Amino acid sequence: MARYFDIHPENPQRRSIGQVVDLLREDGLIAYPTDSCYALGCQLGNRDGIDRIRTIRHLDDRHHFTLVCENFSQLGQFVHISNAVFRSIKAATPGSYTFILPATKEVPRRLLHPKKKTVGVRIPDHVVTQALVAELGEPLVSSTLLLPGHEEPMTQGWEIKEELDNQIDAVIEGEAGTEPTTVIDFSEDLPEVVRVGSGDPTPFE
Repeated sequence: MARYFDIHPENPQRRSIGQVVDLLREDGLIAYPTDSCYALGCQLGNRDGIDRIRTIRHLDDRHHFTLVCENFSQLGQFVHISNAVFRSIKAATPGSYTFILPATKEVPRRLLHPKKKTVGVRIPDHVVTQALVAELGEPLVSSTLLLPGHEEPMTQGWEIKEELDNQIDAVIEGEAGTEPTTVIDFSEDLPEVVRVGSGDPTPFE
């Protein structure tokens, strides 16, 4: 059964954040709220967690996982980013955007798009997510919690616990957005809007 954490949206309890991060370090898989919507997350080296995300969401190997980063210094370890692209992304960050960029060798191969060798990255505007990533000390491997056959992502922690109780290790109850991120592909340096979501796509069109 998944553990259930009710974490304050503005002043996250350090003890609860620490307990969730301990689960992540023990190869746990969590459902957690973000500024866009709920997401599934696990630690970077958690092969089983990544496989469980693929199974829960019925994903193929072309799916772009997202590395949820605390800040630009962390983000820069995992993707190649030119000065021009950096300026564009910085103007829209933190926020409800995912940016697809060429990955560095720090990113495990199983997370890369098989042909493009790219990965998604984002810096969320969400207190609880930021607290988790800061405590973990590395990006959280994430994927929107959109279940097969559902048109909308899940938005309530208790519903997620009921639905996925035996497939994940923890659920964080908290305030989340209701729409996935806007996805911008910068793999060719010029922006391509791949998905319009909660972030305003106008600056990248």
